[in-house]
Amino acid sequence: LVVLYQEAIKESQVPDFFFFQRIQSIMLLSKICMLATSLLAFQATAFHSTTGSPVRILSSNQHRGGVTLASTASSSETSIEEAQQILYRAAETKSEDSDKVVAALLDLEKAMRKKNKEDPSVADETLEALAGNGGGSWRLIFTTGTVDTQKKMGKINYFPIKATQSFNKGEDPWLIENGIYIGDFPVIKFKGDFDWTLQKSGVSKLTFDFTSIKILNFFDIQLKAGEAANLGAKTGLGSEGNVELEKRGKRAFFNWISADDKIATARGGGGGLAVWKRVDYEGGK
Repeated sequence: LVVLYQEAIKESQVPDFFFFQRIQSIMLLSKICMLATSLLAFQATAFHSTTGSPVRILSSNQHRGGVTLASTASSSETSIEEAQQILYRAAETKSEDSDKVVAALLDLEKAMRKKNKEDPSVADETLEALAGNGGGSWRLIFTTGTVDTQKKMGKINYFPIKATQSFNKGEDPWLIENGIYIGDFPVIKFKGDFDWTLQKSGVSKLTFDFTSIKILNFFDIQLKAGEAANLGAKTGLGSEGNVELEKRGKRAFFNWISADDKIATARGGGGGLAVWKRVDYEGGK
């Protein structure tokens, strides 16, 4: 965060004494933002890239904590409905058992992939729920994080601070915006563009890149191609490997699972799973 603040000073020509006057509060904020690392790490390529999947959530045929993660006897529709009910409760109460939430995510992922493959219009409906009708905003509720995040910070699961993500396919280009908050005050916001492709496997792939960062709702830094990855590496919010990925023309991505009037779910490029709760639209602010 300090590196980002320095970049803001360079962009806005703020005298150095202002930076030193604020450094103590920025360091405190950076501790809070460390919690948000799992959000950025979950999104993988733009700020964090891993080659492994999160610990112990590799497939829907595994068991975790004694919970059966998939039932081959269940129909896709039944699996989807049962998984959604668990995830709805998790989004509302943040008290649903974490293992059950992961199990439900894996069941839902498997069922939705099959459904997308059988009927491609389902993926269009997911995109519309996620980013249509003037845009959608989503508050992060639950995330497994990636392997690296788990090693550094332990199991995150229910996310402790306000972190939102907004999508709007009514904008040109399509808008993605992330925000990390203290209360309702935006500590840092990322803005960029995204696109959406349905793969032959039934995976709905959402790729994106950030083109600007706003710090403390004041410093607005425009990013050129590759700078998001470079800043991520400098601040520790991402890995050096992202710079090389950027050079190869790779964009960050989600394998999007679902979106409806209550929740959205996805698997990040680093393998992490997450649940968001729909909130009032706040994109473009």
